[in-house]
Amino acid sequence: MADFIKNLEQRGMMHDLTPGLPQALEKPLKGYIGIDPTAPSLHIGHLATLMLIVHLHRAGHEPIVVLGGATGMIGDPSFKSQERPFLDEEQLCHHQECIAQQIKKLFASIGL
Repeated sequence: MADFIKNLEQRGMMHDLTPGLPQALEKPLKGYIGIDPTAPSLHIGHLATLMLIVHLHRAGHEPIVVLGGATGMIGDPSFKSQERPFLDEEQLCHHQECIAQQIKKLFASIGL
């Protein structure tokens, strides 16, 4: 499991780490990523966190992917000139279903 950090460093995916993390990774941990279903498809911005969770799994840890609900309905707080449109419950459920299928397909294609 110590190879997890080394693997991330070799791939350029590690900038800094929390003190004590290598020791904590000596036993299996759970790690999660969260995805807001603001559109019916994954985008390139999801790639880094999805790949991180794949590497976490391959290092013997338990990955958890949380597909958001209400957080996907609200506007974008990033101070862009235009906010995301507010999603109704039907749109949100559609986006969740589409993204869940894409994640399942991605993970199946790499043997997870």
